[in-house]
Amino acid sequence: MDNDLTPKKTRFPYLRQDFAASLVVFLVALPLCVGVAVASGVPAELGLVTGIVGGIVTGLMRGSSLQVSGPAAGLTVLVFEAVREYGLPALGVIVLITGVLQVLMGVLKLGRYFRAISVSVVEGMLAGIGLVLIAGQLYSVAGAKAPASGVDKIVELPGALIDAVGNTEALASLALGAATIAVLVLWKRLPAKVRTVPGPLAAVGLATLAALVFGLPVATVEVQGLLGSLQPPPLSAFGDLAQVGMLGTIVAFTLIASAESLFSAAAVDRLHSGQRTQYDKELVAQGVGNTLCGILGALPMTAVIVRSAANVQAGARTKASRVMHGVWLLLFAALLPDVLAYILIPALAGILVHAGAKLIPVRAIVSLWHEHRGEALILVVTALSIVAVSMFEGVLIGLALAVAKTAWEASHIRLEVVDKGAGPVQAYLSGNATFLRLPKILDSLEALPRTARSNSTSRACTTSTTPAARPWRTGPSGTARPVPSR
Repeated sequence: MDNDLTPKKTRFPYLRQDFAASLVVFLVALPLCVGVAVASGVPAELGLVTGIVGGIVTGLMRGSSLQVSGPAAGLTVLVFEAVREYGLPALGVIVLITGVLQVLMGVLKLGRYFRAISVSVVEGMLAGIGLVLIAGQLYSVAGAKAPASGVDKIVELPGALIDAVGNTEALASLALGAATIAVLVLWKRLPAKVRTVPGPLAAVGLATLAALVFGLPVATVEVQGLLGSLQPPPLSAFGDLAQVGMLGTIVAFTLIASAESLFSAAAVDRLHSGQRTQYDKELVAQGVGNTLCGILGALPMTAVIVRSAANVQAGARTKASRVMHGVWLLLFAALLPDVLAYILIPALAGILVHAGAKLIPVRAIVSLWHEHRGEALILVVTALSIVAVSMFEGVLIGLALAVAKTAWEASHIRLEVVDKGAGPVQAYLSGNATFLRLPKILDSLEALPRTARSNSTSRACTTSTTPAARPWRTGPSGTARPVPSR
């Protein structure tokens, strides 16, 4: 009897822990999947489709064992702009090609290079997304329509909020949205037994209950049905690839989705002591998931830190938890689709406002300003560029600043002259003695006294491929020449 039970115990040793964790992740993911879809301007069910694919398909693949994938708030702004510019059918094409590119990059083992992207650029990207997301969703909280550009969203926001106060329906929407945000902020301060219910689910549930009890006239999610919402891209949609703007959008999707997933993987690895992420395989897994999402016409997916952290904190031990969470999403979408019609738009908007606020690294900006002002400047400029221009151009500006900063540091060198009045004058070179700084080095050395001999030794010099990295003397003629090596 014991022998018969042994294989079952060893095959699924953590089934109980993974099952419990999967339920927690499902309850966290459900309102977020729907909220991201609604904010992106697509049917709510498409957010669930992406969550299902991220759980069942990507969840089964190798890469990161405890990381959870699905629709992310970080791509909401980009998806909304793409749908507005090219239409919903073209979204499937964009996501499909994004997935293919991710698979290709993973196969070519380029996943690790995403970790070389400046952290300031990534945080600036997320901060810019957070600002636009907050501004846009506050209009939904107030029951108003958001302007198109990021700058207009921010500039016209005070007027929209003031107008909401004088309108009964808008005021009810504003009150429920604000209450949702308040619940999310205060949820962590409640007793542990209460917090067994995920904050986003509790916030949406309480807002929905309040609207039903008091009969508040508030907009709710439109339901189309799971199969009715699927919109595989027609062949005609691939003709839009001839547009330069659409190609830029695909590049932006690929870079942002890949960077966010791999940075999330690094963060999740710090939360547990289990198997580490294999970055190239994780990139392939994300690519396969996005390819399938593109075929189905769904939202793009990334690894999401909120659901991943909830998975780890709930006690998940293997990838089975994230796969089961995808199964629960599928069962909910198939068996209980009408429940979506009770979910309030301002409550979902409140969840995304809270999520957007988490994307803005206020403490990191303050810390960087005191320690590395150049990095802080890159972060702020990247964020403001995304708000002022667009996602793609803002990220390019951030990357250009990061490259310029690196080039400056790589070519920066300091010359320190010590003249004691007697004996040789000493000159110390510190930094990177590259050819870019050679003219400055020569000018400084040739400016030394003509009659004194100067020994120049390099201190903390990281590059020795140029003559500047060798000791120098000034001869009788006043010209600087290198000392022969011994």
